[in-house]
Amino acid sequence: MALMNMVGAINSALREEMDRDPSVVCLGEDVGVNGGVFRVTEGLYNLFGGDRVIDTPLAESSIVGTVIGMAMNGLRPVAEIQFMGFIYPAYQQLVSHAARMRNRTRGRIGLPLVVRTPYGAGVKALEHHSESTEAVFCHIPGLKVVVPSTPLEAKGLLTSSIRDPDPVIFLEPTRLYRMIKEEVPDGEYTIPLGQARKVRQGKDVTIVGWGAMMAVIEKAAVQLDNQGISADILDMRTLSPMDYSSILNSVKRTGRCVVVHEAPKNCGLGAEISARIMEGALLSLQAPVERVTAPDITVPLPKGENYYYIEPDRVVKAVKRVMSF
Repeated sequence: MALMNMVGAINSALREEMDRDPSVVCLGEDVGVNGGVFRVTEGLYNLFGGDRVIDTPLAESSIVGTVIGMAMNGLRPVAEIQFMGFIYPAYQQLVSHAARMRNRTRGRIGLPLVVRTPYGAGVKALEHHSESTEAVFCHIPGLKVVVPSTPLEAKGLLTSSIRDPDPVIFLEPTRLYRMIKEEVPDGEYTIPLGQARKVRQGKDVTIVGWGAMMAVIEKAAVQLDNQGISADILDMRTLSPMDYSSILNSVKRTGRCVVVHEAPKNCGLGAEISARIMEGALLSLQAPVERVTAPDITVPLPKGENYYYIEPDRVVKAVKRVMSF
């Protein structure tokens, strides 16, 4: 196994899938000769050529419209949108066409396409570069939404996403691109979509998160351990469809839950998870579900980001509130 960061792991998944399946192609702004804005596609142009690693104009709606046509005609395209904050011109293509094609054709035509995009704050980027609006896509039937939290997870989940018969939005936490290195298998492997990962077994409280928040949650769990509180931690991996069974099973054991996400609180996924717990595990709860989220504001520019981003102390305080309810 090789030691990789998330950029290297995603690159490895793309390279192996393109090598295995000639129908897999990559396209987006600067993904070819330059190797992508974060160098995720570096080297693929030299290996597979300009017919399969395609530089496009700076036109997000055009990129996603093109991959829809490619997928309808037998290819498995992987599009890169440079930052999530720039994906909205393509939103109409995703909602009105990509998400509906299987239903519209009564199951005759699926769209095996992936739209990759970096997302989230934590790297002090400019406006439109730190969005975390995953709930917008989770609300749309027909779209799968996947978020890795480690390099090993990123490679396995992206491989599964490329092989999936339906459209997948693959959100790559910008903060984690080069933060963590770990051993990643050299050969191909998959991680099933729609299944949560148990990060840590605990008995006192369930903590649910995904993406860059997993590193924050794990640091908080160490502090909680030192204070005698044992946390059961779930990394959701796939936000749509979400593995609610794992959440409910955990909450029925612990009786308490804290949901952590870096998106704003209003209409965020924490609200949906809280409602599902009320519906499926109300009589097991010993305290109201807590949400630790970003404030309901636009992500600040670099000088203000430290006030916006979630730190482990906020998770620890939320856990203490549910423990003392």
